[in-house]
Amino acid sequence: MRNLIYPINLTIDGCCDHNKMSPDEETFEYFTRLTRDAGLAVYGRKTYQLMVPYWPDIAKNPAGETEEDIEFAQAFDSINKIVFSRTLDKVEGRNTRIIRSDLEDEIVKLKQEQGKDILVGGVALPSQLIALGLVDEFIFVVHPIIAGEGKRLMEGISLPEKLRLKLVESKTLKSGGLVLHYLKQ
Repeated sequence: MRNLIYPINLTIDGCCDHNKMSPDEETFEYFTRLTRDAGLAVYGRKTYQLMVPYWPDIAKNPAGETEEDIEFAQAFDSINKIVFSRTLDKVEGRNTRIIRSDLEDEIVKLKQEQGKDILVGGVALPSQLIALGLVDEFIFVVHPIIAGEGKRLMEGISLPEKLRLKLVESKTLKSGGLVLHYLKQ
């Protein structure tokens, strides 16, 4: 059975708005490794449209980009992707498909397949999956920034009960940020 892993960048005050922080080289390297080690990435429409065509375009035309951006773009472009959307007409890339059916049923099926773990990106879709109890691992990359505003994880989502996590790894980044890796208990 594959694990569903949720990696997310956060500020110290819990903001997960990508416009409120700038990941450094070390953070990009960390997310590149995660992406290379996974077998599938799952997104909702909004996050997918933030990522595509931006990263595939860098993979195709890397001129002028940093080495870290290029490596992440290549990893992102090569991983299989699923977009959960009822409104998106089409997706780009040979390795991307849309799923319009029940989120819970589809994720349970995907987790039962053989293969490498599954990454889930964004905020709204992962929050729904957390509420359904389907996320197995959480990786919070906490940046040394207080944003004071912005989107927060789990906004508008009520959990049926508190979710207990077990810290299995922590790493301090050169930037002063922290990588906190938790398993669902």
